Amino acid sequence: MRVTLAVAAWMASLVSSYSYPANTLPDIENEDFIKDCVRVHNKFRSEVNPAASDMLYMTWDPVLAQIAKAWARHCQFAHNSQLKPPYKLHPNFTSLGENIWTGSRSLFSVSSAITAWYNEMEYYDFKTRKCSKVCGHYTQVVWADSYKVGCAVQSCPKVSGFETLSNGAHFICNYGPAGNYPTWPYKKGSTCTACPRNDICLDNLCANPQRDNVTRYYSTVYPDWPISSRNRSISLFLIVSPPILLLGVIITIWVKHKYPHI
Repeated sequence: MRVTLAVAAWMASLVSSYSYPANTLPDIENEDFIKDCVRVHNKFRSEVNPAASDMLYMTWDPVLAQIAKAWARHCQFAHNSQLKPPYKLHPNFTSLGENIWTGSRSLFSVSSAITAWYNEMEYYDFKTRKCSKVCGHYTQVVWADSYKVGCAVQSCPKVSGFETLSNGAHFICNYGPAGNYPTWPYKKGSTCTACPRNDICLDNLCANPQRDNVTRYYSTVYPDWPISSRNRSISLFLIVSPPILLLGVIITIWVKHKYPHI
């Protein structure tokens, strides 16, 4: 298992940030897009200064990507208000973190957007936990306990709250569990010395196959917005009713053919 994880990480590190054609932006199922989002996050998480002793390895979460995509379609330079209780958009996380980047489509790449977030580190004082300017994007990128990420990028003719831009790329990443509550983003110390039990050290990050695997997600539907849980009874009815109706039609035809006078 150690060898498998190490090889996977090595292969990911060889992939440079993919550049997309000028007139297209990747979907959330685009493999290059997914690899870039995960690779760049983990690169920065592994290089924090001071070093982190408990930084978790981050992996992709398709449900978070769906949530990011649904909100990005609104083309608003504002945080999604439904990421925290009483709302629950994700079956495994009570609250979700979120970073937003908006800019020219021609300049967009996953690497440039996440790098812009990470560069806010110059405004963050680790000792005092104070920001001299905006640094919440940085602290979410390097939040040790956030181990799942899902991102989406949307083409927006206009972005509300960013009126100077036209035909922009609106990039959103959601994180589980959420960071940016009042404490340090990670524990300072030698890398991997404070990893959870049964974790291994992978590129200065705490990795665990059970935690990092994409687990089974419960029945959830993703309309444009809002995202809500699917009613299981209705879902079962929609699945079962077509075969039953078809069977009824077949039986009716057979009976009329067998007994034409009935």
